[in-house]
Amino acid sequence: MKSLLPLILATLTGAALPGSAFALEPFVANYQVFNGGKALGDATMQVKPEGGHWRIDLDIRAEHGMMGLTGAAAQQSTLFDLVGETYRPLSQTMVRKVLFSKRIITGTYDWAQHAAQWTGDIKEHRRKPIALQDGDMSGLLINLAVVRDAQPGKTLNYRFVDSGRLRPHQYLVSQDLEGVKVDDMSFNAMRVNRVQSGNEETSIWVVDGVPTPVRILQREDGQDTYDLRLVEYKGVNGS
Repeated sequence: MKSLLPLILATLTGAALPGSAFALEPFVANYQVFNGGKALGDATMQVKPEGGHWRIDLDIRAEHGMMGLTGAAAQQSTLFDLVGETYRPLSQTMVRKVLFSKRIITGTYDWAQHAAQWTGDIKEHRRKPIALQDGDMSGLLINLAVVRDAQPGKTLNYRFVDSGRLRPHQYLVSQDLEGVKVDDMSFNAMRVNRVQSGNEETSIWVVDGVPTPVRILQREDGQDTYDLRLVEYKGVNGS
């Protein structure tokens, strides 16, 4: 696995790093996961080619506290194509496990009919087809797009079509870099905040040259819920 130390040193010394606009490449990234500020477990995010398409997976495993005792886990996966610079979803799978229960949701993005639909353990009203527009993405693909598109002071607009839901997503990239801790080290990153109403907040931290978010924080009612912090990553060739 690739240590973040070279990137941290380059950022601290002002050395040049690759721009945020880079070609999609396979990678595997490991995260520490916190819930309410307490260690919950680990997560792995992976992007890889599959059958002439691409696939992104996120696997979260609870290993501490009551959720760890219940063996709680969640997996998300999106099969997608790269059309120009657009990440076009083709299908989606979500699996949630707690004790002896297992919930599975599957979805299909039919671009010939411009419609997406989900089946499985999902509420009835979310099984209705959703009309697709060019550029629509799943949540996992939006994370990749934020890493690709983030530039200081920029506004990012996407359409979230995921698990029977349709929502506009707008993100604002901070003008200034800020410090983010990885274990005992800190480095500079772009903070990208989702603009939304209600009691939910999402922030994503991006570092030039790293193909995946270095931190993803979700908050509800002003309190931290899920916090993923990058520990290490590697490319397909192990570099």
